[in-house]
Amino acid sequence: MSNKHLSLLAVAAAALLTACGSPPPAAPMFSQDGLPDTVRVPAGNRVAMETVGSGDITYECRDKANTPGATEWVFVGPNAVLNDRSGRQVGKYYGPPATWESMDGSKVTATQLAVAPAGAGNIPYQLVKANPAMGSGAMTGVTHIQRVAIKGGVAPATVCDAASKGKKEIVKYQADYIFWKAM
Repeated sequence: MSNKHLSLLAVAAAALLTACGSPPPAAPMFSQDGLPDTVRVPAGNRVAMETVGSGDITYECRDKANTPGATEWVFVGPNAVLNDRSGRQVGKYYGPPATWESMDGSKVTATQLAVAPAGAGNIPYQLVKANPAMGSGAMTGVTHIQRVAIKGGVAPATVCDAASKGKKEIVKYQADYIFWKAM
């Protein structure tokens, strides 16, 4: 090989090593663009953590409130694993009461502020205001939690009648839970 070829190989190898050693570009931060106004987090907050929740929602066939003789599927509670964007478990979501718990043991409950339709077959978008965290860790300082990017979770399509009162059904779902903190 000539010196010219060796020089080109050295430059190419150096460029390759530089590219391998540089950090990957940062993932884009969650954007509220496209969400209904009712479930947008107020100004003055920033995204603190993005998670993907995957799990089950339990429903129970019960008497319909204020409608004698009628029954309906009633939401009982969730049970989901919370993973970060790379797929690593960072927490869990369960209830009642609805509780988001980090692997570090810190956790929050919340009060629902708003919901909005998220498409046929999907539970709604949701915005909740977090109560003060229990324990210290990732959930400390969380002000709001949004449920977005929802797949499934609606009440079962099976019959809920007087004969099936008390019957429970489990439905699979997935949703992103975006945790916000004050700036």
